[in-house]
Amino acid sequence: MIKGIGHLGIAVKNIEETLAALAKAFDLPMPPIRDVTEKKMKVAVVDLNGIGLEIIEDYSEDGDFAKFVKERGNAIHHFCLLTDDIETDIEVMKSRGVQMVDQKPKFGLRGKRIAFAQPSVLGGIPFELSEP
Repeated sequence: MIKGIGHLGIAVKNIEETLAALAKAFDLPMPPIRDVTEKKMKVAVVDLNGIGLEIIEDYSEDGDFAKFVKERGNAIHHFCLLTDDIETDIEVMKSRGVQMVDQKPKFGLRGKRIAFAQPSVLGGIPFELSEP
């Protein structure tokens, strides 16, 4: 069952610069950056009163997030909905005609099971289901 919004995924060219600007603008401590070398991505989460800003840098040449940043610059990439039963929610979405990128949950950058819907479902706005 969908429980609410977990985070906004923000794709950036340089995670260190973006985090420094966020920390300064909102007077926040710098969060740790996790380098997921097998995916050639870095990720950090800034908590703003229970809503996360998931900052993602894709340092690969041709990864989805790298392409996104090349086309649009630093921008919100997706929103994430928390679920307490991801397998059931994927099936419910599919039964409602929602086309899923991920037919089964996979492990995301932060080690949680996730699944993305096709961006076309919401007219180009991607969303993700994630376990808490």
